[in-house]
Amino acid sequence: MSELFDAVDALVASRSPLPPPEERKRLRQAHGLTLDEVAAALKVRRATVSGWESSKTRTEPRPPEREAYARLLEKLAELYPAPTDTATPTQDTAPVPETFTGAPAPTEVRTPPSSQASDAAATITEENTQTRPAADTVTAPAAASRPARTARTSPTSRRPSAKKAAKKTTADTADPRFENGPLAVVDCEDGAVSAYCVDGLVLDVPAKSLPALVDWTLTEAKLGQARLHRNGRDADPVLLITPAALERYGLPTELSQEERRAGRLKDSHKVVKQIGKAGLQLTQRGFGAWTRVFREPEGSKRRCVQLCIPAWGALPVDEWDNKNDPQLPTMHGADLARFLGTYADRVMTPRGTTAVTGLELMTALRPPTRAEKDPATGAFKPAFNDDALTRLYDVVECEVPDEHPKLKGKFARHHQRTPAEMLMEEPYNWCRQLTDDECMQPYLVAIDVNMAFAAAANGLTVGLNGPTHLTGNPKFDSSLPGSWLVDLSHVDLARVFGRTVDVDRLPSPFTPSGEHPTGPAWYATPTVAYAVELGFDVAPIEAHVRTQTGRYLDPWYKRLRDAYVATMADLGVTTDMGSQEFLDAMARSKDVDPTLALVLKAIKATAKGGIGKLRQRNRGQVPYYEPWPALERKTWRPDIRAAVLATVRVSMHRKMMKTAATADVYPVAIGTDALVYPSPGPSPLDFLPYTDEGKPVPGTFRLGVSPGMVKHQGTQTVLWAEEQFETQGGVFNVANLIKNDPTAGEGE
Repeated sequence: MSELFDAVDALVASRSPLPPPEERKRLRQAHGLTLDEVAAALKVRRATVSGWESSKTRTEPRPPEREAYARLLEKLAELYPAPTDTATPTQDTAPVPETFTGAPAPTEVRTPPSSQASDAAATITEENTQTRPAADTVTAPAAASRPARTARTSPTSRRPSAKKAAKKTTADTADPRFENGPLAVVDCEDGAVSAYCVDGLVLDVPAKSLPALVDWTLTEAKLGQARLHRNGRDADPVLLITPAALERYGLPTELSQEERRAGRLKDSHKVVKQIGKAGLQLTQRGFGAWTRVFREPEGSKRRCVQLCIPAWGALPVDEWDNKNDPQLPTMHGADLARFLGTYADRVMTPRGTTAVTGLELMTALRPPTRAEKDPATGAFKPAFNDDALTRLYDVVECEVPDEHPKLKGKFARHHQRTPAEMLMEEPYNWCRQLTDDECMQPYLVAIDVNMAFAAAANGLTVGLNGPTHLTGNPKFDSSLPGSWLVDLSHVDLARVFGRTVDVDRLPSPFTPSGEHPTGPAWYATPTVAYAVELGFDVAPIEAHVRTQTGRYLDPWYKRLRDAYVATMADLGVTTDMGSQEFLDAMARSKDVDPTLALVLKAIKATAKGGIGKLRQRNRGQVPYYEPWPALERKTWRPDIRAAVLATVRVSMHRKMMKTAATADVYPVAIGTDALVYPSPGPSPLDFLPYTDEGKPVPGTFRLGVSPGMVKHQGTQTVLWAEEQFETQGGVFNVANLIKNDPTAGEGE
């Protein structure tokens, strides 16, 4: 009988009543306990306890931790009873299934009339994906919204009891086609397969095979995301498959060494054969970490499901996770759904790496084509959008990387191209020795520019068509984006501010190394325009410019800006804070919500990676001087990347000059978007210039959360820096080493 009693006691403990998440947090804080202390006592991860206290994650403790956690909260509630005017009745917030017996009556889902024209545009631009999926390059196969049809809701779905009061976190819930959100995490426990969706929704998955899982997703799951632009395409639903679900559907939990090199399962694998026998199709990339599975179209509408398999490397730690303390491998399905669902809501449905998604976001917000009605026939025909990148154009020799086919036969294989042969617009990587006066300062303080690459894209005019070659010493025109061969070695920055600025302690704005140019070199338009802004004459020798221009990246910047600012606000950092209040809030934000911290990192990596993808290099896919897949993209535009990076560097130099002229302080190192300054105190407030009214001096670096403003990255002593210089011989950059938070600057 004792065994039966033990079993009964365990069953009761598995449903130990718990107060609401807000009350759990109140009780912990009332006793002065940290998340780490509770996690250590219960032998769980810190992020797990944080999830139990969050009303957004909908995660609940499970046995045996649940009984111990309930006992802790019960003891704390005796010590710190809730105020009578705000007390919330204790309730068991464990997920309570809403069981549906039998399928509800079919619900007709209609395509909104306003989207009919864009449906036609997506149909016209299918690029043959309706009959056979194309090679899966960085640009996703063409998509269109599903047509009006009769849909059935899932006969078995589960929501936590608190779901009725929960606010939807995704914008797509207004669209009945995607009422369950953009994606789901498919997990298997005790033989039952569940799909964890956004907002705590859990769907029972009846599919017994992978083809059946794809069909269930297309017909019942109601997953996906509405287009971001009226001329764009709806996003395919994404299923994240956990290791347990991989085993359930006959897939390996890890790839063999040969499969890892190929980036895909062997075509002879039984699941790949199942897909073919079921009439489904894969792209030419096969079945890999990010896989698209196609069902034959319904009429002209594409049907596709994207599979994301983290166990195979779909979510690399340096982009999606905290490399110093990885969280994704042990994250519960509901937490994973919240993480990627929040990212999808604020950025877009993930399409691969953050870099790939960043590039896809550009196309989603600036679709290359639209539907145009023929007045004679009434039929829709494709038309190009003037504000988008619509075609492949010839490339310019000076703008391409060394391995490009354009350079075959031009240089020796290991020839080091000079600035007069190659456009070298890159971020700063500069460091100098401290002066005697600077060595007397006790600290080195690093500040970091928020979302530097995205901020540089804001308002930037870029070329939308192919290059025009200008020869015969053309006149410089700052309205024409492109590359200019010009000699800027005569530019003397001392002439700008006279003796009020020690230009020897500042890097040159014209080179990534900060060294002064020594002769003619290729520069992007923003760099040459800055020389003109400083008052110097420029005399280009030749140029490659684009005559059709536009602010192509503006909506991309705004989308990422809003995502970044919204996530920072959730972490307690808002745009209306003063400088000290901002610094304090940033210090607290690290411990607010680990899941949202990962969302923030992914947003920053999306901005940086998206710009990098504009000049994606050959990563060993093909031999030197042979074309690689990225060159087939309309968005392979190294000239646009160069313009963004030039703007980052020029913007930083402009503020450095103003700061030096105002406060007589100079950076000692710059690494990409981080600057290091000698300081009498450990805070940025100890050296950044402010007016008598306590406001930042206009034109200098300003503390704040918005992109382009700066935050505190870290502080070290000057003695530490001197030791680094002695031990490393001056071949390093201290800007890359000064970080109070190990994750500071990741993704930026």
